[in-house]
Amino acid sequence: MAEQRPILLSLYLAAAQALSPLFHILFWTRSRSGKEIPERKQERFGRSSIARPNGSLIWIHAASVGETTSALALIETLTAEGHTVLLTTVTVTASELAAKRLPDGAMHQFVPYDAPAPLKRFLDHWSPDLAMVVESEIWPCLFDELNRRAVPFVLLNGRLSDGSLRNWSRVPKTSRFIFDCLDMVLAQSQEDAARFRKLGCKNVQVPGNLKFDASELAADEATLLQLKTQISKRAIWLAALTHPGEDEIVFDAFSQLLREMPDLLLILVPRHPARAEEIRKEAESRGFSLVTRSSRNSITPETQVFLGDTLGEMGLFYRLAPVTFLGGSFIDVGGHNPVEAALAGSALVTGPKVANARAVYKDFWSGGAAVRVSEPSMLAGQIGVLLKDAGLARTQAQTAKTLVEAGRGALGKSRELLRPYLNKENLRQSSEASNEEGS
Repeated sequence: MAEQRPILLSLYLAAAQALSPLFHILFWTRSRSGKEIPERKQERFGRSSIARPNGSLIWIHAASVGETTSALALIETLTAEGHTVLLTTVTVTASELAAKRLPDGAMHQFVPYDAPAPLKRFLDHWSPDLAMVVESEIWPCLFDELNRRAVPFVLLNGRLSDGSLRNWSRVPKTSRFIFDCLDMVLAQSQEDAARFRKLGCKNVQVPGNLKFDASELAADEATLLQLKTQISKRAIWLAALTHPGEDEIVFDAFSQLLREMPDLLLILVPRHPARAEEIRKEAESRGFSLVTRSSRNSITPETQVFLGDTLGEMGLFYRLAPVTFLGGSFIDVGGHNPVEAALAGSALVTGPKVANARAVYKDFWSGGAAVRVSEPSMLAGQIGVLLKDAGLARTQAQTAKTLVEAGRGALGKSRELLRPYLNKENLRQSSEASNEEGS
């Protein structure tokens, strides 16, 4: 692109370069709280211990678990077609999910910091033939460097909130330059597409939301039967993917529900299993009898809280509970994808703060596929209604499953729109161009 880099972007690049030494402190701080893996520090600075495979390579960047989950089906499709895929993420939990679910032909690395030196090392090493970022991962240094190297670049399953549109619109020259780095945007919805076009994206397509194409989560049948036997005929509900501040809300609701249903069992699964110990202490301070999944101890009639502190077992927890409160929706983290819970057949209750998947939730709420509660104090009442009326819960769960099935198809449409970029001859040519730019 011949257009001169805007002054504001140049200042951002210079500041990122000057502040790069501070990334070591940032990494150390995050490592202390379990948000980084010390042994893999060099990946965050663009260095890898893994050699680049021969042939073409497609790089997909997904920030966290939600974005990774939505990209997995496409990764499986690409590797089945013979492409090598490099997946990068930011979060440790996403890396653990990748370790469990990436197919042969795909590998994982942590994404480098958004600064010139780490990105140049990363791109010099991996030399991707096609780059894709998932949903709303918009990083100025990354976009600028891929543009400089003429690497074909796609925003996959793109979403853009009204707030983000307003923020980018305040710096029109910079935003136009950054968004013009994208060769194509595959937007989740027509509303998202309109926002991207307002920011100057020229090739915007709307294949739909990849989250609807998520696979049904697996559950070990023997373990499922064992836990169902232990629970017996007790009423049960699940608080899934909770964040700090929501555990207290869940326990308050649970205390209210126990007054009417003293035999009720709560399954609580935090978004980050590393928080299990603080949740255990909070539960015990309230007098609840608790068993952790990781202990493999049995659920007894005295057990009130079953703490899901393991990874990769959400399919098991969703299938155990006929009613689920989906976390991340009472605090400002943007909510979590409801599709997996819907496919497992659990009736959903959510809070109102779901900006990360607002289009999906809007369909769920308006179609009777989920219940929205505006205040934490209302949670116990809505959970209680569904627990007391099993028929209502089953109908709501079936409505959600039907809605998800009707929304599928984005994967196939996205693959077709990507076809020109995935032609092996085009990949080879782009690789040669990228190598010339990087040399």
